Amino acid sequence: MKMILTIVANAVAIWVAAYLLDGIQIGGEGSRFFLTLLGVAVVFGVLNAIVKPILKLLSLPLIVLSLGLFLFILNALMLALTSWLAGAIGLDFHVDSFFWDAVLGAIIISAVSLVVDMLLPDARD
Repeated sequence: MKMILTIVANAVAIWVAAYLLDGIQIGGEGSRFFLTLLGVAVVFGVLNAIVKPILKLLSLPLIVLSLGLFLFILNALMLALTSWLAGAIGLDFHVDSFFWDAVLGAIIISAVSLVVDMLLPDARD
């Protein structure tokens, strides 16, 4: 159940980022849009679960030196990697520019995910 709620939270966060930024596009109409959004959320979640911890470990000195600000760059890298992987598997999701769109999108996704996670019930509830 926690995994499904995480996918839904990621989907909402990605949708908000795509709504607010012109450089992040999710294709499709109607139910195809929602299936694409859920597919992108699954890809984003898998990358965050597998690749991001490895990148955090490898970039730990940069994270410490920047007082944690490098984590925004890692989040933007995960979003850009999600865009590339989504295109490779046939999902209509695209992030135009790494710096402006991916970094701002990562900040928006982090903020929305934080709010949605606070609203969703916890495993202890």
